[in-house]
Amino acid sequence: MAEEELQRHRAPEPVNITVLRARHLRGSKGDGLSSLVKVEYGSSTLGESAKVDSTNDVAAEYNFNAKFDCSFDDPIVLDEIAFKPVLVTVIEVLPKEKKQKEEKTVLLGQCTVDLLPLVRGETKYKSTLVIHSLPGSPLESIPADGPKAEIDVVVSVTEPLLSEDQLKESNLLTITVEAGYSVPETWNPSGTQYMYNITLPVPLNAERESTVVISNGVLKAVNDKEPPSKQKKWPVPGGAQGGAVFIPDKFVQAVSYDEEDGELAGKEDREFRVEVETDKNRVIWNCERRCYIEPSAVQSLQTKIAHTRFWPVELMRMPMPSAAKAKGKEEDNPIFFHGVAYVNLAPLLYPGVNKIRGAFRVHAYNEAEIVEKTKRKGGLAEEAARMATSMYRNASPSIKAGKTGKDEKGGGKDKDKDAAKKPSQMLKPGQQAPDAMSEVEAPASQNLEGMQYDEARTYIILEFSLQRPMVPKRAPEELAKRVAEYIPPRPLFPRRTNGAQRAVEDFHQQVANIGNMVLEEFRSEFGNQLDNGQLPCSNDAQEERKRKLMYELNTSGKYFAFKEQLKHSVVKIVREKYLKTSAFNNKEELQAFLSELYVFLVDQMHAGIGKVLSLEDETPVPAPLTDSAQLKHFAREAEVNEDFGLAAKYYQERLARNRNDADHWFDYGSFCLLINDISKAEECFKETVSINAQHLYGLLLYGVICSVEERNEVAETFFETASCVDQDSVLAWTMLGLFYDGINNDIQAEYAFMQAQKINQANAVAKMKQQQAIEQQANASQAPGGNEAKITEEPASEKAESEKGPLLPQFTKTPATPTDAKIPLRPQSKDKTPAYKKRMSVSSKSDGNPSGSNESDFAKGTETSQKAFSQDNQRIRSATSNMQGSKMGSRPGSADQEEQQKEQIPVPESSIFMIAVEFLLEVKATQFCERALAHELLIPRGGPTAVYYVALARLKLQRKELQEAQDSLNQALLLNYQDPNAWSIMGHLRYLQGNMPEAKDCYERTLAFVADAREMHAIYLRLASIYLQDGEFQRAKDTFLLACKHSPSCISWLGVGIACYRLGEMSEAEDALCEANILNNSDPEVWGYLSLVCLQTERQLEAEQAYKYAIKVNLKDGELLKEIQAVQEQVGYGNPQF
Repeated sequence: MAEEELQRHRAPEPVNITVLRARHLRGSKGDGLSSLVKVEYGSSTLGESAKVDSTNDVAAEYNFNAKFDCSFDDPIVLDEIAFKPVLVTVIEVLPKEKKQKEEKTVLLGQCTVDLLPLVRGETKYKSTLVIHSLPGSPLESIPADGPKAEIDVVVSVTEPLLSEDQLKESNLLTITVEAGYSVPETWNPSGTQYMYNITLPVPLNAERESTVVISNGVLKAVNDKEPPSKQKKWPVPGGAQGGAVFIPDKFVQAVSYDEEDGELAGKEDREFRVEVETDKNRVIWNCERRCYIEPSAVQSLQTKIAHTRFWPVELMRMPMPSAAKAKGKEEDNPIFFHGVAYVNLAPLLYPGVNKIRGAFRVHAYNEAEIVEKTKRKGGLAEEAARMATSMYRNASPSIKAGKTGKDEKGGGKDKDKDAAKKPSQMLKPGQQAPDAMSEVEAPASQNLEGMQYDEARTYIILEFSLQRPMVPKRAPEELAKRVAEYIPPRPLFPRRTNGAQRAVEDFHQQVANIGNMVLEEFRSEFGNQLDNGQLPCSNDAQEERKRKLMYELNTSGKYFAFKEQLKHSVVKIVREKYLKTSAFNNKEELQAFLSELYVFLVDQMHAGIGKVLSLEDETPVPAPLTDSAQLKHFAREAEVNEDFGLAAKYYQERLARNRNDADHWFDYGSFCLLINDISKAEECFKETVSINAQHLYGLLLYGVICSVEERNEVAETFFETASCVDQDSVLAWTMLGLFYDGINNDIQAEYAFMQAQKINQANAVAKMKQQQAIEQQANASQAPGGNEAKITEEPASEKAESEKGPLLPQFTKTPATPTDAKIPLRPQSKDKTPAYKKRMSVSSKSDGNPSGSNESDFAKGTETSQKAFSQDNQRIRSATSNMQGSKMGSRPGSADQEEQQKEQIPVPESSIFMIAVEFLLEVKATQFCERALAHELLIPRGGPTAVYYVALARLKLQRKELQEAQDSLNQALLLNYQDPNAWSIMGHLRYLQGNMPEAKDCYERTLAFVADAREMHAIYLRLASIYLQDGEFQRAKDTFLLACKHSPSCISWLGVGIACYRLGEMSEAEDALCEANILNNSDPEVWGYLSLVCLQTERQLEAEQAYKYAIKVNLKDGELLKEIQAVQEQVGYGNPQF
C-alpha cells in the first residue's frame, strides 16, 4: 500500500511519440508528394508535423515528436494506456491552385500504435507499422504484391511507468469478446441497425470498479461468412477507420471444443453449437480489452471471485445514437434485450491457471438473480449505454470526465448525477442491498425481451486471460526441495570414510598384494624344482631358498618397492587409528610408539595373510526358497486370517532381505495402517520416500498420515508433489482434490477433480483406440498373410500398454453372469459334482504379485460398468485443457469437426473417486476412503451403483461394522444380483459372523460365476475350511488344490494335507505337508499333522521328531493335540515321555 501511495503522488510522466519516417507512400498526382502526420490519443489531438516531400523510393522523414502526460493520481489513466492506441494519420497536402486560400488535403491512411509495452515496464521501443489505406486514398491503388506503405514510430518514457515491485504485484487482465450465437429470431441483419454492447465490472483498486464496455458488435447474416484468420479490434478505436481499427498482430485463436471452459462444453451440446454457428445469425465483436489491475485490485478481484465465483457480463441492444448530442437536453439512451451471462471465474484461482475461454449462456436480466448469484446491487446498463454513445461519437468518456470551471459551479447536482450512474457494487458478507432487496420483494416487471435469450439458447464466446496466474503453481523443483527438507533422501550405499577401520582394511589389502607378488617371485625362482617334485623340505634347504629369495629381491630393487607400497597404508594407520599427525617431542616417546606400532602391524600382517591363505571352505548361504512376492502373498493371507503377528513377521522378513526397497517399506506401512499403528506407519512411509523421492504411493500415504494428524501444510506439499511426479495419474489428482476438500478449499479441490476427470477420460479414449486396433488386427489376421501381421504387431501393442505407466490403477470390465442360471442356493446332494470343479482350468487373479510390484494390488477393482458422468458437475468437468495455454484446434463447421462429432465418445469404466476408493481400501486409509465414497454419491448419474455399495461394505468390514456392511451388500445385490464381488464379501461377512452354512452358499455362488471375484484365494481357503468342518473332505481337497494352483502357500498346502489325511491318502498327505513345511517351517499344525502321518505309517523316529517340533513351536490346537496323543497311545510310541 505504501508503494501505491508513493505512486499516486508521483509527478506526471510524459509519454513521447516520435514518428520517424514513412516509406512507399503514393500521392494523388504521381510518385512525388508532400505529406504530414497527425497524432491522436483518445479524443485528443497531440499535434501535426510539418510538410515533408517524398517519393516512392525516398522516405518521408518526419522526425515529429508528440507527447502526452501520464498522471498517476488515478489508476484509470494506466488502464487507458493499456487499451487505447495512439492513432497516426498520414495526410497528403496538395499544392495550392490559383485563387485558393487554403491547401487541400487528402487522407492517405492510418495506423495504430500499441502502448501496452509501457504498462509492462518498457521505457523505449520501436514499431514498424503498416499504413492502412482509407476509402478513396491513392494507397488503395498499390498492387497486392507491391511494397506496402509503412511507418516507423518510437515510443519512449524517461522513467518506467511502474516500479519493479508494482510489476511483480500488479496484473493485466485481457478480456476477449468473440461472438454471440443463436441470437433471437427477431434480430434482422437487413433491417434497422443497432448497437450491440457488452459490459462488465473490473476492479480498479480495493474500493473502486470500472465499467468495461465493448460496443462494436455487428449483426451478421448466415451467408456472411468470416475470414479464417480473425484479427482482434480495438475497443476504443477513436477516429480510426478501415484496417486501423484492428490491433496489430493480434488474432482470435481457433480452439477445439474439448479445450473450452463454459456452460456448453459438454459432448451433448456440440451438435447444437455446430448448427447455430454455421446456420444462424450471429453478432461479431472480435474485440480485445486490456485492463490494468494494480496490486490492491488484484487482491480485490481474487476475493470477489472466491466469494461468489460468478461474474456478471451484461449484453444489451440499443439504437444507433445521433452524430452529435442535442444541446440543452438530457439524452435518453434506451436499452433493449437486456441480458446477462454468469461467467464462472473460479478457474482463475486454480494454481498456475491464467486463462479461461468458453461459451456462456445469456439469460434475461433479473435484479434478484444478479443479487443472488453475484452479490451485487445495481446493474451497469445505463452507464454502459452512456459510454457506448460517447465512444460512438469518437469521444473518450474518461477524458471528458475532467471538470471545467463551469462544472464546478454546478456542485451538488453533478455529484448526485454521477453517484446515480456509478457501477454496481459488491456486497460484503452479511450485508444486504436495501434498494435491490426492496425491488426483489416488490413484483418486478418481466423482462420479456430478455427472455428471448433463454428461448433461443443464446450464448457468447468469451476469454479472460491474465498476464500471470493469481495463484502461482509451485515448480516441481521447489516441491522436491520441500520434500527433501521434511524427509532427507537416503543414499543408496553407505558413505565411505577414511576411518581407522578403512585404514586397517587397506593395510590388509596391501599385505595380500605383496604376498602374491612374493609368491610369484618364489615360483619363478624355484618353479622347475616344484613341478618335478625335487624341492627338498629340510631346514637347511628352506634356509637356503630363503637366502636366495631375499638376495634376488634386494638386488632387483623389488624389496624397496614393496616397502614403498606399504608406506602409504602405514601412514594412514598412524593418522587415522593412532591420531598422530605431528612430530614427537623426545626420542623415548618416539621409541615407545614405534614398538607399539610394530607389534600392531605384525599382528595385522598375519591377519591379512591369514585371510588370503585360508584353506577352510566357508559354508555357502543357501538361497531362500521364497521370493519377495511370495512373502507379500503370505502376509496378505495372514491379514485375511487376522493373524497379524504372522503377517508382521513376513513383512519384516522382506525388509531384512532388502532394506533399500521402497516397496517393502510401503507395504509394511500399509499393514501398520490396518492395525492402527499410525506412528510406525508414518516411519515406514518416511523410509519409502527417503529411498525413492518419486514413489507415488509413498508420497500419497505420507500425505494422508499428515492430513489425519492435521499437519495440512506438510500434507499439501506431499500431495502436490505426487501430482507433479506423475502428472497423468488419476489417483494423484483425485487424492489432492480429496485433501483440499477436507480443508474446505473448494476451488483447489474443484481444479484437482477436473484434472483427474480429464485424464480419466483420456485414458478411456486411449483404451478404446487400443481395442479398435486389436479388432483391426483380428480382422486382418483372417485374410491371407494376416497371422504374420498379427505376430509382428503384438509387441507394439504390449509396448503401448506398458507406456501407460506402472503407477496408474487399471480396472477391467468383465461380465458377471453365472454359468448356470438354475444353480440352487445350496447343493441338493453331496454326491453331485461341485460347480466349482468346472473352473479347474480357469486362471484366477492372484492376491500376490509375482513381479513384486504394488500396481497389481490396486488393479483388481470394480468389474461393473458405470453410467455416463454428467457434464454439469462443476468439479469433474473435463474442459480444463486451455488452462495451460491456447492451442490450435478444429473449428465448428469444418469437416474435421463434423467428423469428430460422429466419433463414439467412450465412458470411463470407473469414476475418479472409485479409482481412489480402490487404492485407499487396499492401503487401509479408511478416513480418505470414506471421503471419496461421499464424493461418489455426488456424481449426478442416477444414484449409487452396485460397485459403490460393494466398496462401502469393504470399508465397513475393515472397521468391523458388520451390520452396516450387511446393509450395503443387500443394496448392492438389489442393484446387481450377479455381482461376484458382492457375493464373495457377503460370504466373508457370514464367515466372520460364524454363520458357516450361509457363508458356504455365498462362496459357492461366487465360484459359479464366469467372472472371478477380486479375492479368489481367500474364497478358496475359507470355503475349503468350511468343507473340512462339515466333513466333506474330497471337496475340501479339491478346493484347497485350486488355491494351491492359484497361489500356493503354507496354509493352502496344509489344507490339502489335512484333507488327504482324513481321506486316508497318507502318501499325498505327506507330500502336501512337506510342501507346506518348505514354505513355513515354523507352523505348529504342519508339524502336528506330519507327526500323525508318521504314526499312521509306523515311522517311530520321524513321528517323535515331528511331535517335538510341534511342541517346540507352540502347538495350541487342543483337539489336534488330543488326537496326536490318542494315536500315540494306540501305537505305543511317538511321545518321548513314554
